[in-house]
Amino acid sequence: MATIIAALTNFGLSLAAIGLSLLYSVLAVFQAAFALVQSMIESILKLGQSITTLVLELFQGMFGFVLANFAAIFVIGAVYYLYTLRQQGKGPKVLQKRF
Repeated sequence: MATIIAALTNFGLSLAAIGLSLLYSVLAVFQAAFALVQSMIESILKLGQSITTLVLELFQGMFGFVLANFAAIFVIGAVYYLYTLRQQGKGPKVLQKRF
């Protein structure tokens, strides 16, 4: 009788160990998924920071001053062009006047 109880106890302990291993595996998968999302967000933020640093360093000095003026002229020209298209009613439906 003692051997049957010992065998059942060992079986129960084995099932409990298997259950805990599965639980730990599931938790490890969730932890890996969260780490992946965190890593992606950090990478995107670092990319934005790098682009911002590039733009700020590019627009320094005389070359930056000239480049900034060309960029401003381009933006103002594009806005004026879209405005004139809207006034004439020739632009895309988004830009056309609504009567």
